Amino acid sequence: MTEGRLETRDRNTDDTGRHWWQYLSKEKWKAFFAAWLGVLLDGYDFVLISFALPMIIAAFDLSLVQGASLISAAFISRWIGGLILGAVGDRFGRKPAMVASMMLFAIASIGMAFAPNFAFLFAARLAVGFAMAGEYSSSATYVIESWPRHMRNKASGFLLSGYAFGVILAAQVDKFLMPWVESWHPGWGWRALFLTGIVPIFLALYMRRRLPEADDWKAAKAARSKSAREPDAFSVLFGGRRRVLNILGAVLASVALLVIFAVSGVPTWLITTFAIVCGVIFIAFIVQFDPRRWVTGVAIMVTIFASFMYTWPIQGLLPTYLDGVGMDENVVANVVAIAGLGNAIGYIVAGFAGDRFGMRRWYAISLIISQVIVFPLFMQGGEFVFLVGTLLFFNQMFGQGISGLLPKWVTSYFPVEQRAAGLGFAYNVGALGGAVGPLVGASLASRFGLGSALAVLSVGFALIVILSIALNLPRKLQQLVNADAVRPEDGDDEVVAQA
Repeated sequence: MTEGRLETRDRNTDDTGRHWWQYLSKEKWKAFFAAWLGVLLDGYDFVLISFALPMIIAAFDLSLVQGASLISAAFISRWIGGLILGAVGDRFGRKPAMVASMMLFAIASIGMAFAPNFAFLFAARLAVGFAMAGEYSSSATYVIESWPRHMRNKASGFLLSGYAFGVILAAQVDKFLMPWVESWHPGWGWRALFLTGIVPIFLALYMRRRLPEADDWKAAKAARSKSAREPDAFSVLFGGRRRVLNILGAVLASVALLVIFAVSGVPTWLITTFAIVCGVIFIAFIVQFDPRRWVTGVAIMVTIFASFMYTWPIQGLLPTYLDGVGMDENVVANVVAIAGLGNAIGYIVAGFAGDRFGMRRWYAISLIISQVIVFPLFMQGGEFVFLVGTLLFFNQMFGQGISGLLPKWVTSYFPVEQRAAGLGFAYNVGALGGAVGPLVGASLASRFGLGSALAVLSVGFALIVILSIALNLPRKLQQLVNADAVRPEDGDDEVVAQA
């Protein structure tokens, strides 16, 4: 019986009268909460740079472009972190990958606190992005594989809510900690922020000692012959006969991304050339990773890229937009906090609604609702603050919150032995849209106004995501190219149930 049939049966025909939370043992809740805290700290560490950036620029006498490159640096290294740490998760277990990612997070954050110069800061931000990708893929696969199959939409949505709460926590820590430290040791406020990144070390040590391994991974491990070598992405790409070529490709892609996002004054034609080169390298890696199902991998990457392109221009440029329509600093902070709360609640709503209505159906409905809100949000000029806050709350709840189901959607396309690396690589290559989106939004704003640019980008790229997920385009494209490689699990609950 397929996974989808199990999910449908459990959700619709269970006569025990148990509530959903009663399906989880105390150990399962403990494991979930530890992974959720990891994702919270993931979001917390990732956005600290946004709050510390003005003081960092002043401390090291940086240009605005150099300062912005510290934000882009984490996106540059995410793809390789997702691949390598995801391969660790596939080969050695989800828990070791989570522990390694959290330790690297903490070390990089502490390194930023004591950074002597810009180059050191930039290298530490590369490490943050590398670790974030690994933590995301390992935590998502860990929780999804640990929860009962009929509850994995909840597992995915609930887990990703940690990221939104991490962003909210970072804002509050910045509000109180930085002024307090500055009052008795000027110049150390931003460094104190990064020192709080030591917390993941303690969580990692706890997880290493106390938490069990994910159920699906343990079952797959036990089912294999002890003498069989587990197929992981790292050994496929960097341990085979093409290893030299692939290593050169990885270096070239990393350099190209550095030039695109961290170097100012690069001609447009060179940026375009480097972008094409990166695309070719990433597709080549996907083809080697799974030669029979590479079309599925490429379709997933494009979908996630479009997802970041519709969400990150709003997330990255929202304070700029609100300031531009005349809101003062305190009002902007409050409105952004309201948007963040909507985002956090949206992840939880997505978990319940995905199980209730089916993941693909709810994904499309939720995104359509969010895009109906977009034009009233950005076309009314910000005159009515309460209206802006309300529209932003629901736009983020339905538009950004629904992305909490992305881990469940992506993992359905990968078998257990490839799942962490598949999710880590495909998701984090697509996440480059988070670096591209704000730049495109700012460029369009010079011609059409920032509000119009944000609205058009949101609706245009959300439409791509709606079509891809609602119609299950990765599966359909795979059928066209190599129908024999289509798996019954490809897609989501409804497609699987009909397979």
